[in-house]
Amino acid sequence: MKTRQLSSYLDELLNIEKVKDKSLNGLVVDREGEVNKVGLAVDACLDAFKKANDVGVDFLFVHHGIWWGEPVPLRGCILNKIKFLLEKNIALYVAHLPLDVHPEFGNNVQLAKLLGWSIRGDFGRYGEMFLGKEVIFEPPLKLERITKDLREKLGLDPIVWKFGSEEVRRLGYVCGGGIELLPQAIEENLDAYLTGEPKHSYYWMAREEKINVIFVGHYISETFGVKAIGKHLKDKFGLKTEFFHLPTGY
Repeated sequence: MKTRQLSSYLDELLNIEKVKDKSLNGLVVDREGEVNKVGLAVDACLDAFKKANDVGVDFLFVHHGIWWGEPVPLRGCILNKIKFLLEKNIALYVAHLPLDVHPEFGNNVQLAKLLGWSIRGDFGRYGEMFLGKEVIFEPPLKLERITKDLREKLGLDPIVWKFGSEEVRRLGYVCGGGIELLPQAIEENLDAYLTGEPKHSYYWMAREEKINVIFVGHYISETFGVKAIGKHLKDKFGLKTEFFHLPTGY
């Protein structure tokens, strides 16, 4: 399979052209030749590029790309990244919001699958789309039970703002950096809201509105969709794939 064939397939699979996003998505660095191995990572960082080169990857799929909104000069770390990809003949493909909101491979859907949660519907309106999901626990679960499950399944200790009810029936969540959607969780009277990383300015809002907020890490919460894409490409096309785990601590 050639680079353009694979990128065209991913464009259609992930609705790259239809999902509005500040990120420049799709095939952002091209290459010539056949794709023999696909690498996958959360971030378009130089460490991921070097790992890809070390194991013979010629097509790298990432969630967080290089260009966001306005064009930026090719200098410093950005120049170093592009130069490395071109010199090593590695293609770079980006899927940010298109991956987040995908009904099968999206980070939110994959997190629910991992935890055994039944999705009730969408949550977190952002323009014309929803970035997250809502689950309902019947019977309600103790907040402590939810954090215990997260600890066991994700291998981390969540940060928890315990400001609401001990029992959680309705929980909304947005993988990654979704703390700005906390006001929507409050408006919809959710018992708890889960996202990637905290932000100081939302602490008092959560406390005063008496809502539980759970943080599982921006990075970790966005590994699931990337891994799911890798498995799909391996199963469908028989491509060799490898995920590069490069946690940031956030």
